[in-house]
Amino acid sequence: MNLTDKVIAITGAGQGLGRAMAVYLANRGADIAIIDLNPEHMEETQKQVEATGRKAAVFSCNVADEQQVEETFAAIPIQLGRLDGLINNAGILRDGLMVKAKGDEISKLSMPQWQAVIDVNLTGVFLCAREASIQMIKQAQTNNESADCAGCIINISSISRAGNMGQSNYSAAKAGVAAMTVTWAKELARQNIRVAAIAPGFIETEMTQSMKPEALAKMTAGIPLKRMGKPDEIAHSAVFIFENDYYTGRIIECDGGLRL
Repeated sequence: MNLTDKVIAITGAGQGLGRAMAVYLANRGADIAIIDLNPEHMEETQKQVEATGRKAAVFSCNVADEQQVEETFAAIPIQLGRLDGLINNAGILRDGLMVKAKGDEISKLSMPQWQAVIDVNLTGVFLCAREASIQMIKQAQTNNESADCAGCIINISSISRAGNMGQSNYSAAKAGVAAMTVTWAKELARQNIRVAAIAPGFIETEMTQSMKPEALAKMTAGIPLKRMGKPDEIAHSAVFIFENDYYTGRIIECDGGLRL
């Protein structure tokens, strides 16, 4: 896929990795559908995208809400003219040990902590991919476009999909995202839609910058390359997937060599 004049939707594009990917793709010639919940964050991403000379539109959407997702993806082609790609990036953390015993006190990971992460990080990915693929299929049918460019979906998994202490909910969701990626690549190939994923390690974002310095230093020391990844390095992986028309059903691990 040549990214020039293509429309890419990015969930969680209001800040962090989502914003970095939005601006990076805009610099490659794409127009961006910014999907998030925070108006101020979305407006800032929109300004940065438009500063590259590309178009951007903002869509307030809770990715875990089926109706909102349906309405958002129906609106994207109306506002931006088309939809060629999706990056399923939106995600949240609600960390905690499944069971924690300290003396006579036993605490546990609550159902709200579990469900919130599953709703956004797993169900949200499913809903957005489903609705994006519908729009891509309709677009290809309506425009009678060539068979190799119906669309491309990129899911953001994580190094934590292998299992990470204190992240039962997050690890389960990200493992599910990896499995759905392979499944959808097989299912959607007949519609000429490619599906792939990126599994980042620890990346320099607002989330990691808020960690305690000692915890951050300990984490970084365990990475073979001795540094965290940069958002643009993940964005570069996304560009590779979009532009390589033979890449589907696989997961790029961009983690500095770290294995949990």
